[in-house]
This record gives sequence, structure tokens and C-alpha cells, in this order.
Amino acid sequence: MGQRNKLRLSVEGLPLLARTVETLLASRLRDIVVVLGHEAEGLRPMLDRLPVTVAYNPRYREGHMTSVYKGMEALSRPCDGVMVCLSDQPLLAPQDIDMLIDAFAGLGRGAVLVPFYRGARGNPVILAHEHCQAILKGDRKGGFKRFIDDNPGLVTAVEMASDHVVFDLDTPQDYEALLARLGEGGGGVLGTRSFAPKSCP
Repeated sequence: MGQRNKLRLSVEGLPLLARTVETLLASRLRDIVVVLGHEAEGLRPMLDRLPVTVAYNPRYREGHMTSVYKGMEALSRPCDGVMVCLSDQPLLAPQDIDMLIDAFAGLGRGAVLVPFYRGARGNPVILAHEHCQAILKGDRKGGFKRFIDDNPGLVTAVEMASDHVVFDLDTPQDYEALLARLGEGGGGVLGTRSFAPKSCP
């Protein structure tokens, strides 16, 4: 994004960070940990009145996986699964999150769920809580993505009804495309096609 912090970009009247958190809060997720790194002090006020746990990652320059680890370390309550959600997916809706939760709930113990759209791998990912310690104690260079790739037998792919899980903001062109799409009224509308678990390619 050049000199701009994309978490400050306005999306339908909200900074991207606040919009993402509001989306998660509107879903059936129980506990939400928000990990801040770059320009954390300026972003923190966006979260002051929201019921989330905020963690700071001083190693953010080493890559986003360090933030994933910090978020896992900050989990304080027992849970069945952990969803790893990126902050730059502005089309995600609470319905998308709840669809993934429902799909994960129907899987066996130790499951990992990865959303796909038309063959493209997306986010957020859900993994059984029991895997967190193995990931935290393992080789952090590969991260949980490597854990997923090394354990295909645990992974279930879910074909989603829209491209919300694969659309993210990495460039100014992405942001322009988002604004154009929202201006057409199609950005937040979830498709009506069904989704179904399948074996992960």
C-alpha cells in the first residue's frame, strides 16, 4: 500500500481494522484476540470500546506468522477450535464466519478446516485447539501453514458460496477494485449456493 497503513483505509465508513473486528463480533465466535504490530499505538484506540483482547507483537517485522503465534499465546479460555482471521479481507461477513463454524463443528476431533473458492485457497482457517501447542513448540519458520501442508489427513476443504474468503487488500489497485465493487452494491451480498466439506487437494 505504499505509505498508507491499510488497516486505516475506510471501507463503508469504518477503518478496515474496526470493520474486520465488528464483523467477527457479529458472528458466533466466542473470544476474539486482536494482534497489533505496525503503528499499534495509533490503531489501539479503534478497539478501546470493543469486547476483544488486544495483544502486541513486537516482532511484526519478521512476518505475519509472528502475529499468529502471539494470538495463540494470548488465548485464555478453553475452546474446541481456533480461527485465524486476517485483517485485510473486507468482504468477509458474519454469515461467512458462521458457515465456517458450522462446517468445523461437523468434523471429527483434531480437524483443520480451510475455505476454498473455485479452487483458490482462502482464509480464515480453523484448527482444533489441540494443535496450537504443537504449532507453538514447532519450527516457527514454517508456521501453521506448514503444519497444514504436512498433515493433509487432518484437513477438510470447504467450498464457499462467494469469493469473500479469497479477496484481500494488498495493493492500491485492490482497494480501488473494492470501492468500485461496493459502489455497485455487490460487495457484502452473500451468494445463495450451498457449501460442502470435501477432501483437501
